[in-house]
Amino acid sequence: MSTFSGLNTAYRGLVAARAGLDVVGQNISNATTEGYTRQRVATSSIGPAATVGLFSAGVRVGQGVSVDAIARLGDLHLDAQVRGSSAAAGYQSVRASVLSTLETSFAEPGENGLSTQLQEFWGAWQDVANRPGEAAPAAALLGRAGVLASEIAGGHAQVENQWAQSRSRVDAMATELNDAASMVADLNGRIRAVLASGGTANELLDLRGSLTESIASLAGGTVRQLPDGTVDVLLGGNALVSGDTFRPVRVTGAPALTGTGSAPVSLEWAHRPGAPVPLDSGSIAGTLSVLAPATGTGTGGVLAEAAATYNALATDLAAQVNAVHRVGATPGSATPSGLDFFSFVAGRPPAEGLRVAATAVAAIAVGTPGAGGSDGSVADAISQLGRTTTAPDARWAAFVTATGVTTRSELHFSQLTDLASISAKNAQQSATAVDLDEENVTMLTFQHAYQGAARVMTAVDEMLDTLINRTGIVGR
Repeated sequence: MSTFSGLNTAYRGLVAARAGLDVVGQNISNATTEGYTRQRVATSSIGPAATVGLFSAGVRVGQGVSVDAIARLGDLHLDAQVRGSSAAAGYQSVRASVLSTLETSFAEPGENGLSTQLQEFWGAWQDVANRPGEAAPAAALLGRAGVLASEIAGGHAQVENQWAQSRSRVDAMATELNDAASMVADLNGRIRAVLASGGTANELLDLRGSLTESIASLAGGTVRQLPDGTVDVLLGGNALVSGDTFRPVRVTGAPALTGTGSAPVSLEWAHRPGAPVPLDSGSIAGTLSVLAPATGTGTGGVLAEAAATYNALATDLAAQVNAVHRVGATPGSATPSGLDFFSFVAGRPPAEGLRVAATAVAAIAVGTPGAGGSDGSVADAISQLGRTTTAPDARWAAFVTATGVTTRSELHFSQLTDLASISAKNAQQSATAVDLDEENVTMLTFQHAYQGAARVMTAVDEMLDTLINRTGIVGR
């Protein structure tokens, strides 16, 4: 074995130590970079050259170290856990947020809630019954009725606005999903090319990992790793990203709450109109669930069901009050008035079209026909409508209670999924994040290795100097 081979062995040691220091520097530089996965230089020892027969020199030492790769210390299992927990958290977060906003808009219990307005409305009828024919209680009744109609209309309008905001958000999320999928497809092509040429694509893999996590938070799905370094992103078993191509999605359906019955909002493949994208988790799925149309049984989208409740409340209120009001007589009349107290504006939802038809004191039927001007029995009967089991008050109270229970449940689930997401992210970070203390120790290790390899090279150089320049001059 030639002494010159020692120089090559020392040189290989210098190269390996320098590569290790470079990787440590990259890790330390990106210690605070979001989505960065720490790296390590992968090395292996080089054995002695194989010689046989006449030229065999017996036991031979190895030829140093080889730098094989720069390994990315990621964990596919932990990455999958993060994506799964992010998808569940995204779904529950949207539902909890929408329901919390909806519940807050009820202002129940409180003086601005519909329950209080209904009670004051019935109380105003009782005042009219106690003082039939007087202008003051009748005017107060008309005022209370107008406030009640405005409150119902305002509540319905708030639900429509909240639905419209959610509709806009799902459009924005679909655009974000397409952008992320397009970038993953582009990264797939670049990663495949780099790996095929023998290069290192660790930073590209980090960026792709962050994008697939964003896709999971938006739409759930699964990620399938392929041998060439690319990944397929699947939604319901259908490829959103396959290699360096992606298939865009789009949102279809009614742009307003009033049209959801005939055209529900859904996500479909842009290249296959009418083919829905199956989603079971993610923010988009959560938003689509609250945008779903009402079913008539209370199991539809929460916003459409709330709007339907406001419409049913307005319809029931008008029907019950009008039914009693029509058989009553106005002050000074001995015949049934046949007049409605409430009416509706044609072409508008009942909740927003509810109006007070009786615009004057003389148009309010307060007593039984022929019972005299001091009779307030009809007004009293109307005031008692709020006490029945089929009263609008009961319908509203049941809906508010059910919404409150659902909201508490969704908030609880949201908290649990958030905790699961945080736990999965922490587990991922504990395995992949940069530990500065560990990097400092590794840096010292490679620094000493570099110094040691340099000293070996110096020693071999001195040996060669003795061999070349001093051999054969002893005794001269």
